[in-house]
Amino acid sequence: MQYVRLGNTDLEVSSLILGCMRLQQLTVPEAEVLIKTAMEEGITFFDHADIYGQGVCEEIFADAVQMSPRIRESMIIQSKCGIRTKENMYDLSKEHILQSVDGILKRLKTEYLDVLLLHRPDPLVEPLEVAEAFDRLHSQGKVRYFGVSNHTPAQIELLQRALPCKLVVNQFQFSIAHTPVIDSGMTFNMKVDQAINRDSSVVDYCRLHDITLQAWSPFQHGFFQGPFIGDRTNFPELNDVLDALAKKYGVTSTAIAVAWIERHPARIQVVLGTTNPQRLKDACKSVDVSLTREEWYQIYKAAGNIVP
Repeated sequence: MQYVRLGNTDLEVSSLILGCMRLQQLTVPEAEVLIKTAMEEGITFFDHADIYGQGVCEEIFADAVQMSPRIRESMIIQSKCGIRTKENMYDLSKEHILQSVDGILKRLKTEYLDVLLLHRPDPLVEPLEVAEAFDRLHSQGKVRYFGVSNHTPAQIELLQRALPCKLVVNQFQFSIAHTPVIDSGMTFNMKVDQAINRDSSVVDYCRLHDITLQAWSPFQHGFFQGPFIGDRTNFPELNDVLDALAKKYGVTSTAIAVAWIERHPARIQVVLGTTNPQRLKDACKSVDVSLTREEWYQIYKAAGNIVP
């Protein structure tokens, strides 16, 4: 397992994260096996959100690990808030953030979160309210560090100006078959669809400001349109390249897909949402893969992207 520094903090965290969005699909014993497998592979970071299973995923996690102070100290636990699914809206008000964190802590059976992320940008956000919520949560020892998810550089700047602490994480969707955060920079000043600015230079911005990037849905294409690995209807050339490289490195295509993200110099953490212990092990084999620059570009082009 590789380890990276989280933002500008003193935390050294695993480059791979176990995403817990689908834990409600497992029994507690099955979840225990999955989490134990992750920890045996060197994963120390676990990602949650209050909306995952409407809180059930956090409860299953706590029961599966038999949460105790000793167990808690061996983990970096992150959760997210700000989405109200019943109303189909976002809410980054002070009241909602504080209530959400109390619920998260209760379900996880822990006294603190290592990281709290604001799940989605709220057009009605009042940065001073967020600042008040963060200040209270930190002073009460309920949250150590803060970050965001799916935020643009300008949205981060708006929050950061009011905050008493530095944001250390931005989580976004990124995979071989979903690359808008790097596409427009590759085709700058060209009149092609790939040149449309869909990212506001978020990768460069976060690198400049020591904000750790986390990639969710690393095996999906589009917005939950399915995995691209093994999809020869939509991605025949890409799968040919992945299979060839998997054979070369003695791993699976899953490991190659993870290694492609890890090859980026931003040192992006990869959120693995699988509930299959073997697939989790396969992904962790990315540590054995050092893609060349030529191979990275070969994969990028095989996914249908332009390199002018």
